[in-house]
Amino acid sequence: MLTIGEFSNICRVSAKALRYYAEIGLILPDEINPENGYRYYSINQLEKMLLINRLKDYCFSLEEIKSIFESEELMDEALFTALNKKKKEIAIKVRKFEDTLHQIDSDLSNLRKGKSIMSYMENINVQLVEIPMMYLLSIRKNVLEHEFSEEYGICFGKLLRKMEEKKLTAAAPPMVLFHSDEYTPFGLDTEFAIPIKEYATGTRDFCPGLCLKTVVQGSYLQLSSVYAKQIEWAEREGYENSNALYEVYVIDPAEVSNESELITEVYYPVKKRVFKDQTGKQIL
Repeated sequence: MLTIGEFSNICRVSAKALRYYAEIGLILPDEINPENGYRYYSINQLEKMLLINRLKDYCFSLEEIKSIFESEELMDEALFTALNKKKKEIAIKVRKFEDTLHQIDSDLSNLRKGKSIMSYMENINVQLVEIPMMYLLSIRKNVLEHEFSEEYGICFGKLLRKMEEKKLTAAAPPMVLFHSDEYTPFGLDTEFAIPIKEYATGTRDFCPGLCLKTVVQGSYLQLSSVYAKQIEWAEREGYENSNALYEVYVIDPAEVSNESELITEVYYPVKKRVFKDQTGKQIL
């Protein structure tokens, strides 16, 4: 048997952490002396503690680790599933960090040239276009920001299966509509949609009409700047928002290895702002 100090030293885990792990049921002492409360761990528990450390290094939370140990699956099967999922999550984060580093390099380059760090905004092109009515097959739900990538795959998978069942034909690339202005504790009111050629049960009409359109090539990190530019343009030219902002994914993010290959169209539906005098009469 090993004392908590010996166990702590071998596994490079503080005694305080071991007591907390016992409190949440992650790893319990093999024996507790009823007289003095001293905790002892068995040699066999070293492997479990080392596995916990390894999973923590892989960015697993203590809750996630505990759920693996409590899974009804065989340990190796539960680990394989969890590691595969975590690998995908980390890969997404790595790509985001790579994009961030690329953006920092670009900002540093502009600063060296004496340009403003925000000078890239000048290159965002905004067009005023008329978009015809379309039929949408869609799924609408509240989505938290960190769940968006996963929900994107789940929802469009369901929509594609439904299209296959009903023998429907896509009229344009997949799109996402954002029906609320801000995030809430329940997430953002989001609609995942595919425009289709045929009118069918379960579809709805969408009439965007007049829109501001911007084509974005590359990382989604640019999208916030595009929204800002479109809103500035609308304010300056006397327009206001008239419908849900939406993005069209010309290039499926699942089909590219580098975000620089992505092409996204951002649409901001607008209408001419009506100005009224103090009596409420419209000013022409």
